[in-house]
Amino acid sequence: MKLAAEYAEEASVAVCAAAPPVANVRPDPGTRADEIYMGQVRQEYLAALPIAAAMVVADGPVMRLLCTNSRFLSLSLDAPPEQAGALGRIANAVIEGAVRNCFADQEEVLEFDWYDVDEIGGGHFFVRLVRLPLRTDNRQRCLLTLVDRTAEITNERSLRNEMLRDSLTGLPNRIAFSQTLEAAIGSPENDGQFAVLVIDLCRFSRINESMGPAAADELIVNVARRMLSSLRAGDTLARIGGDEFAVLLRLIDGPGDALHAARRIQQALSTPFRLSELEIRIDCAIGCAMMSDRVSGSENLVRNAQVALKRAKCSRRVEVYQPGEISAAWRRFSLETELRRAIENDQLGLAFQPLIDLQTGAVAGFEALARWTHAERGAISPLEFIPVAEESGLIVPLGRWALEAATRTLAAWDRQAGQTMPIGMAVNLSAIQLARDDIGAVVAGALERNAICGHRLTLELTESAIVGDPERSARALGSLKELSAKLAMDDFGTGYSSLASLQRLPIDELKIDRSFVTGMLGDRDSLAIVRAVLGLAEALGMGTVAEGIETSELADALAELGCFYGQGYHFARPLTSEDAFAYWAARNC
Repeated sequence: MKLAAEYAEEASVAVCAAAPPVANVRPDPGTRADEIYMGQVRQEYLAALPIAAAMVVADGPVMRLLCTNSRFLSLSLDAPPEQAGALGRIANAVIEGAVRNCFADQEEVLEFDWYDVDEIGGGHFFVRLVRLPLRTDNRQRCLLTLVDRTAEITNERSLRNEMLRDSLTGLPNRIAFSQTLEAAIGSPENDGQFAVLVIDLCRFSRINESMGPAAADELIVNVARRMLSSLRAGDTLARIGGDEFAVLLRLIDGPGDALHAARRIQQALSTPFRLSELEIRIDCAIGCAMMSDRVSGSENLVRNAQVALKRAKCSRRVEVYQPGEISAAWRRFSLETELRRAIENDQLGLAFQPLIDLQTGAVAGFEALARWTHAERGAISPLEFIPVAEESGLIVPLGRWALEAATRTLAAWDRQAGQTMPIGMAVNLSAIQLARDDIGAVVAGALERNAICGHRLTLELTESAIVGDPERSARALGSLKELSAKLAMDDFGTGYSSLASLQRLPIDELKIDRSFVTGMLGDRDSLAIVRAVLGLAEALGMGTVAEGIETSELADALAELGCFYGQGYHFARPLTSEDAFAYWAARNC
């Protein structure tokens, strides 16, 4: 279909050229018959146009409709009977002003969009005015065309609204929330007194998995209703993810308003939801970010709130974003990239802390500890890069590397000593590696490649690694016991292990956490815990290792209590491979 502008242009050319008449004989120019004939020509050409069209003539100060087509009349824009021939409702200030401008400024073509506010519900039109050449009567004329774009504009608005609305709850979605936030930030009235809350529903995925998507959708709708009821007028609630909501609120009485709003939301969700015949309680984690001069853009503000939300999931309380957290997160991502390269390029190292037999003072073995010396940053603490490795999944290749490096070092010591040394090697095993890796095959491969017997390898696991999935842990630990490897529960007493799990799982040693050992001589509670762990281990037939021994008094007291082994700075700090071998030789030879 041609554009309205093209039709109007063709019509104006046709009218000016006075196309061949319907009849074979044209009346003489200037006669009454000639005027009638020209009127018929104009009417026929206007009738042929697929758009609303009319010819307007300037009759002195009055704008009159010279002729129109049926589409023009169907728009109810023609003059009422008492104003026959006049511009009528077309005399809307916008249209009439445009016609006068077209005549006065000698504009050839004038185009604009027009909204008919007089129409019920309004109408949207594309208006085009084409000035026609003067005729013998010197009256100015123009061709007026209108394209009705009401349906198009309405559909466009409807689609835009659908794009900005969450289809399930009817709330603004992430795009709409971002636009609202940008408008608040860019407003001249912005005084910086805004805050964003991001709310995440706890256990939602479990409900979705167990009860199905229909019940999960019902829950989301009910949650949205309760949240809306807890907010003030003027606050904006949006659904920005599957089970994630965001709130934009103005801080009338300062930052405390944000915390009050968070508590109201928590209170609103505290009453159990009824789904089918069940009553389900939903907790939520809430992160908050305040608008400040350092925050530019809506996405940054939402991101800050999500950073605080991550802490809130762990702390189980409302958390407010603190400046510097993004820098710390960026450092973690940077560290992740460089750690991956360090693992791939074998740029990590091991340090070895002696494990001492408390009864004889001999070196019973070493614990292998991962160390990373960065080319530019220097030594990076395991307390920094191990959590990054666990969060990113790099703990799996890191754990494989540590097993391989530890067994390779033990084999190298055997060759250096000219015999199979009467010591073992302990390696830490992450809960993530235990869950994701084929740990039995990995350990078997490391032992085979380095010709190390399984009984010389001790794998240390935390309580959380064992208790998190007891059945899977039992299978994995069983495969390790088939290799004759020893299993130790690290940091015992700080986790959530039960006597049942200790009895069921093939644990060989309990390592007593340094938090109980270090102060046990001056703290009766710590001493009681150490005694209890030693008694439990003896009853279950397990060995014991005390961590954090820093004085000879502690070593002697633990030996008297029946603890088998100890490690700590009293004996030695973590050593290099060469120093560890020399340490063994000095104490055992």
